[in-house]
Amino acid sequence: MTRAALVAVSLAALFAAMSPAQGRQFGTTMTPLFAPVDIGADISSLPRSERAALARTIDAARVMDALFLEQVWAGNLSLLLALQGDRGPARRAQLAFFLVNKGPWSRVEGNRAFVPGVPPKPEGAAYYPPDATRDEVAAWIDGLSAEERATATGFFTVIRRDPDGGLRAVPYSLEYQGPLAVAAEHLRAAADLTAEPTLARYLRTRADAFASNEYYESDVAWMQLDGAIEPTIGPYEVYEDEWFNYKAAFEAFVTIRDDAETAQLARFGTELQGLEDNLPIDPAWRDPELGALAPIRVVNVVFTAGDANSGVQTAAFNLPNDERVIRDHGSKRVMLKNVQEAKFRQVLEPIAAVALAFSERVDVSFDAFFTHILMHELMHGLGPHTIAGDRGETTVRQALRETYSTIEEAKADISGLWALHFLIDKGVIDRSLERQIYTTFLASTFRSIRFGIGEAHGRGVAIQLNTFLDAGAVTVGVDGRFRVDHTRIRNAVEGLTRRLMTIQAEGDYDEANRVLETLGVVRPEVQRVLDRLGGVPIDIQPRYVTAEQLAGGR
Repeated sequence: MTRAALVAVSLAALFAAMSPAQGRQFGTTMTPLFAPVDIGADISSLPRSERAALARTIDAARVMDALFLEQVWAGNLSLLLALQGDRGPARRAQLAFFLVNKGPWSRVEGNRAFVPGVPPKPEGAAYYPPDATRDEVAAWIDGLSAEERATATGFFTVIRRDPDGGLRAVPYSLEYQGPLAVAAEHLRAAADLTAEPTLARYLRTRADAFASNEYYESDVAWMQLDGAIEPTIGPYEVYEDEWFNYKAAFEAFVTIRDDAETAQLARFGTELQGLEDNLPIDPAWRDPELGALAPIRVVNVVFTAGDANSGVQTAAFNLPNDERVIRDHGSKRVMLKNVQEAKFRQVLEPIAAVALAFSERVDVSFDAFFTHILMHELMHGLGPHTIAGDRGETTVRQALRETYSTIEEAKADISGLWALHFLIDKGVIDRSLERQIYTTFLASTFRSIRFGIGEAHGRGVAIQLNTFLDAGAVTVGVDGRFRVDHTRIRNAVEGLTRRLMTIQAEGDYDEANRVLETLGVVRPEVQRVLDRLGGVPIDIQPRYVTAEQLAGGR
């Protein structure tokens, strides 16, 4: 068994042994960065066989931690073992924070190193040769044939050196063969235990994908999941690849579906074509036939791992990212309700008390927070996704390269606000949320900017807040507190939606960079608010109590 596979087997005990409170005080002012929170779900109605399947699925999910560590930095596994072997209090504290950040750099402090002697966090992660430059890799990609370029820029390959010093693409199934075999074994065992056929199919096809490097069938099976247990496991998001946003990071969400909440939100899926047909962009860029409607799931988290549990916790997601699956089957939006409730209670409400004018705070609500997050995820699937060019069809992701994630996150946010107001006018959403959606979003901009503008969500929100300030749609009082000008905010939202979607439709890499450089910054009036938030946690740090109970019941 490879070293990475051995680490994958042993990481479960290591993570379980660490107290959530141990790694929370590492800021430059020693203020808590993360608020420890118990996260769990009601599994009392699950039959014994399903609980056993859930436990084995969590075992597979734990392997994603080892895989993600290996993807972030080639030195991560060695450093983890060194930290684990040193029982001194300083090293134990470093180990705890290492596990939070999945590496020796604080993700919410501009990737500041907190372990002495480590190099700066590599922008290309470990997806590319450590001695390669971004320009070298980009030139090599540009010189490939269309088929070779698709492989090299695909989600599921790493780039490595040939014996002669050249570059080549290596599939994940080969690069991470050992840990993936361990994860596949757990998934197949879970599939044998469950009586839910759609879950069994997903688990088996995903186990097969780990060996074949072909994820299409298992992504379709994931789209068709229809049971109480809703796992998401494998390589998905591309944020860690700061060079190009090409390579997918391993992660896992193991969740329990909330049937009542899911049924309430199902109506939004039928509104997508109408939203697409009315996007404030050139009609030629709208899709007249979106195809399959997007499934929406509201779930409660039991366990997360890998990229899904590194630094700031995910509140919702829209997957898969494979353009082929989206074209043929749409994508699924998953709302992590118990995580969102914890974020709202522990972080957003305290931020609103500091950042917003007193008269604004009454309009901060969980319903508005939850509904905008849903619309954000829905809007990921709308607007331009492919671009026709001289060298054939390409994707927005490939055209915008490292700017893609920030532009896409900002687009989903801002067009989510546009869509909410559109649906309010249509009567789909109650008009009582009209003021709340903007005010709650304003409070949440400070929450997201605190993630750092080196991170896609944080910089995307900075773009939006600065646009609002320039348009007079958000104003700052003499006391430094912020408020929404509701007579101007809607026009500002529509204008930025149009600008970002036009960049995507045209694949305008230069304009994307201009937006990031001019608007993706923290201005002094914003920084003054951030400076007053020192006593407010940046995010939550979950303790997965249901997963612990399952492990203890074996």
